Amino acid sequence: MTKFLGTGVALATPFTSSNEVDENALRRLVQFQIKNGVDYLVVMGTTAENATLSKAEKELVKTTIKQENNGKLPLVLGLGGNNTAQVVSDLKTENLDGFDALLSVSPYYNKPTQEGIYKHFEAVSKASPLPIILYNVPGRTSSNMLPLTVTRLANDFENIIGIKEAAGDIVQAMQILRDTPSDFLVISGDDMITLPMLLAGGAGVISVMAQGFPAEFTKMVNLGLLKKTKEAYAIQFELMDGIDLIFKEGNPAGIKSVLELKKIAENNVRLPLVEASSELKSALSVFINQLK
Repeated sequence: MTKFLGTGVALATPFTSSNEVDENALRRLVQFQIKNGVDYLVVMGTTAENATLSKAEKELVKTTIKQENNGKLPLVLGLGGNNTAQVVSDLKTENLDGFDALLSVSPYYNKPTQEGIYKHFEAVSKASPLPIILYNVPGRTSSNMLPLTVTRLANDFENIIGIKEAAGDIVQAMQILRDTPSDFLVISGDDMITLPMLLAGGAGVISVMAQGFPAEFTKMVNLGLLKKTKEAYAIQFELMDGIDLIFKEGNPAGIKSVLELKKIAENNVRLPLVEASSELKSALSVFINQLK
């Protein structure tokens, strides 16, 4: 699945000042990614604030992105949950036309055992008409999908093609890289350790930072894939302060402030999230100006 090598971007959902989906800004955001060389787009991930979108709004976002992308980049759809039966039902009823794969998060809140996680993804795999990228993000799910479970899933189900590994643990990432099949995609879900994961054999990243800095981040990833270590780390070190800043007050408040500073979209978020503080906006402005 070489279409998912390199830099994937987890798209935000721009909102107007009246808290409606901003279609024009969303189109600008998609074009910004395409023009700056990212490899694929992730739709309806955590960064999209999909937990606060209605079903109609989700359809609007998906349709707008597909229209604006117009087949230029592969599209990955976020589709997961903590009710296995509901996820399976959604896979049977959801319009998946135009999407190349699914990103499916490990069940959250319930805190299942490793066997529960395995059984969940067994059901999802059997129901899915598209390839599946697992998503492990213990900071949000309160449940870590361990390397042994990932390896079992990678070996047992042909349509489970990779994992977005966002535990922030380079040792765990290395264990997954070591133990899974050679064609299994181990994708960084943590911007700060993308490069070390790449150099250890990772397939790339599904990034938040790249959304605001697609040219810079994509160049770093491409250099990493080529094992041009010195040049790649030079970019990594330039981006590190910005990565810290965009997550300082939560995601996507930080990256939406970057998009506002770059005149792509307003920085509106939906409750229970709140927009970035004036101090953070100021610090991001300084970072952007220094990076130029």
